Amino acid sequence: MHTPIYEFLTRYAAQDPLRMHMPGHKGRGLGSALDAAFPLDITEIPGADSLFDAAGIIAESEANAAAWYHTAGTVYSTAGSTLCIQTMLALMQQEHRRVLAVRNVHRAFLTASVLLGLEVEWIYPTYTGGILSGTVTPAQIAAALDASPTPACVYVTSPDYLGHCADIAGIAAVCHAHQAPLLVDNAHGAHLGLFSPSRHPIALGADLCCDSAHKMLPALTGCAYLHTSQPRYAARAKAAMSLFGSTSPSYLLLASLDLCNAYLAEHGAADLARVTAALTMLRQALSDCWRFYPGEPLHLTICAAESGMEGTELAQRLEGEGIFCEYADRDFTVLLCGCPTTLQELQRLQDALRRIAALRGQPRQPEPFSLPVPEQVCSMRRAALGDYETVPVEAAEDRICAGVHVPCPPAIPIAVSGERISGACINIFRRYGIPTVDVVK
Repeated sequence: MHTPIYEFLTRYAAQDPLRMHMPGHKGRGLGSALDAAFPLDITEIPGADSLFDAAGIIAESEANAAAWYHTAGTVYSTAGSTLCIQTMLALMQQEHRRVLAVRNVHRAFLTASVLLGLEVEWIYPTYTGGILSGTVTPAQIAAALDASPTPACVYVTSPDYLGHCADIAGIAAVCHAHQAPLLVDNAHGAHLGLFSPSRHPIALGADLCCDSAHKMLPALTGCAYLHTSQPRYAARAKAAMSLFGSTSPSYLLLASLDLCNAYLAEHGAADLARVTAALTMLRQALSDCWRFYPGEPLHLTICAAESGMEGTELAQRLEGEGIFCEYADRDFTVLLCGCPTTLQELQRLQDALRRIAALRGQPRQPEPFSLPVPEQVCSMRRAALGDYETVPVEAAEDRICAGVHVPCPPAIPIAVSGERISGACINIFRRYGIPTVDVVK
């Protein structure tokens, strides 16, 4: 596949130009390991196109992505899925839609709601993995849409942090029967289009979807795609994104997305098939000692507590073997594989898990979990943008949550801005090791 952005950058750098334009490094490095990047780091010089007014090489590259993902339009983000989420919600606000969201959202959804002044109607999943994972049914979505007094949209996170995928096709069918757009935070699922048939949310009926290319594909951190299946959103996505995005998007990240398109087209399916087959064998080989959480294949989520070890201890022991995990809490350890993960790396992981298995204790069932439905005292915007103080969680009962600053990962809220913090919420804060909370003064 043609990679117009990357080819432009490399041609420009090869000229050894006199750079009388930004950025200030002028294409010269600092004697560091990053020196190779500096000559390729440019701004909107002639021929380089402009992300939010794309008509040249960026437009061509985005069209390549749209063709591969089979979308009505795909837009690049150099500010991760956060910028895509802001854009999706802005498009919904332009249509004056009520937002119905499954509660296990990333905090980027909350900050976007604050910036846009949105009020959200929450749909609570049946939790199966603590605060991180759960199931919502099409029937729940239908009931929420039936109860909405105004036109609405539905927002779902899938895959969730443990790798569980929602019934996107079933939810999409319900949404479309109610003339409600379906928005999917697919940050952990940019690779799902590589399966045959495709498991990507757009292929399953989503109207808007964000993919963090850097999470599972060979792309630099901050690279993301915003996809839509609807021409009306394709025509307006750039303008909506420009409300939030920097006027100086990184051309290194744009080139990384450009190269990622070529990878998807030329190598992605074969690499995914190789890695998923190897992961299936790994799970089978270790099934006598480790229990794995069901989900999409590249999330290797270990139910550590049920296997006889705290998830945080397992992560520490893996780190002692030179293996670094994505996330760990008392009950789970999450390892993310990528399409380029090698068989040798997976064998190294399997060997380490086999050695660590000898240190297991008694299996433990995770503590029962349900998220209390809190009282919404004021708007998210008012609470998040007002004066606040930081207090120990033990002193937060009956206070109003201000800004949401849960750690990332996993960045999933326990209490949302404007909600009253209950004793049950405080117990969950403690469970996840969160010592302080911001509350409205």
